[in-house]
Amino acid sequence: MNPYILSCCSTFDLDKEYFEKRNISYACFHFSINGKNYTDDLGQSISFKDFYKKISPKGTEVKTSQVNVGEFIEYFTPFLEKGLDILHVSLSSGLSGAYNSALIAKKELEEKFPERKIYVLDSLAASSGGGLLMDKLADLKDDGKTIDELFNWAEENKLYLHHWFFSTDLSFYIRGGRISKAAGLVGTILKICPVLNVNRLGKLTPILKVRTKEKAIEEAFKKMVENANGGEDYAERCFISHSDCYEDAKALADLIENHFKHLKGKVKINYIGTTIGSHTGPGTVALFFWGKKRTN
Repeated sequence: MNPYILSCCSTFDLDKEYFEKRNISYACFHFSINGKNYTDDLGQSISFKDFYKKISPKGTEVKTSQVNVGEFIEYFTPFLEKGLDILHVSLSSGLSGAYNSALIAKKELEEKFPERKIYVLDSLAASSGGGLLMDKLADLKDDGKTIDELFNWAEENKLYLHHWFFSTDLSFYIRGGRISKAAGLVGTILKICPVLNVNRLGKLTPILKVRTKEKAIEEAFKKMVENANGGEDYAERCFISHSDCYEDAKALADLIENHFKHLKGKVKINYIGTTIGSHTGPGTVALFFWGKKRTN
């Protein structure tokens, strides 16, 4: 079996130390705040706390950009030159064009390195949902699975990965045009928290609206109770991400840990990183676990 590297997008929202511990490489997206450019490098260039402070004031201009074809070629090449095959798992094609950019880079590099295997997988996942997929692939790699076996496993199982989001701050949804100013104003006054998931096409989809964050936390917990693999005997890992609202994430984690007694370790709480966070703004909590196949 030829040696290979596991790779993903920086948008999978695990911390740098975790990726290093699992021997997972990552390609960095980019973002700008009021025209100043940054690399989405897992909080190294700017801390997550500072990032959310900078983007919060009304009128702040925040933009993101994906990894382009040239950057993917530059990123992949050193691994190939070292004789390593590559399995790269991309941010969902339903949310970004990075998957297509990585595919184009793959085709160009296969001509230059015909002896190497380059797999590019559309995760249909985002944030720490993609991170949970990478964690599973790292486990399988540690168990001695080949790169072909990992790619096939990921293709067959990626839709069993659940993403459930809720937001207590609608301002970035208004800024991004996902809800109207009028609807956003009413929602803010009534303390409406939209609950969303990532569907089978890898797109973010509104599911319901609830009043108050306490009810939103309860609703996210219910979604895991309803859908978790094995029910209350769920024995996989569970990740939660948040955009500078740790206490809300912790409240959800406590509910999960008290109910699911066979979790593989504690619920891991991460920040929503700078790329995804540029679109959600502060006040979003996202829950990720393995469950029933996504069919919606």
